[in-house]
Amino acid sequence: MSDSTERLGTDHQPSPEPSAAAAQAQAPTVRIDDSKVTACYANFCRVMGTPEELIIDFGLNPQAFGVPTEPIQVVQRIVTNFYTAKRMLQALAVSVQRHEAIFGALETDVQKRIQPSALQRA
Repeated sequence: MSDSTERLGTDHQPSPEPSAAAAQAQAPTVRIDDSKVTACYANFCRVMGTPEELIIDFGLNPQAFGVPTEPIQVVQRIVTNFYTAKRMLQALAVSVQRHEAIFGALETDVQKRIQPSALQRA
């Protein structure tokens, strides 16, 4: 992977020739080096916190339905401040809204997503 340039939650459209005032008003770009990133999948999340920090644990729940019978192994923990958490919340909300605009609403209640015909086969 290589260096990439991103600005959280914004789409950047370059203007033909920005004035000096417009150039100063633009948010600075942040260079991201993702060459050492490790990706992992999580279908479980636990959020805890202190007055100063938010602690987010990610793990894999191997049991698809019901209450897990085995402990869920937490494999990643993110500790962040509430300012960063709020920016993350806003960025995630925008991403989910874009996804739903293209693919339709995401139903988070598994019971509402189950097709009646699937229940009869079980």
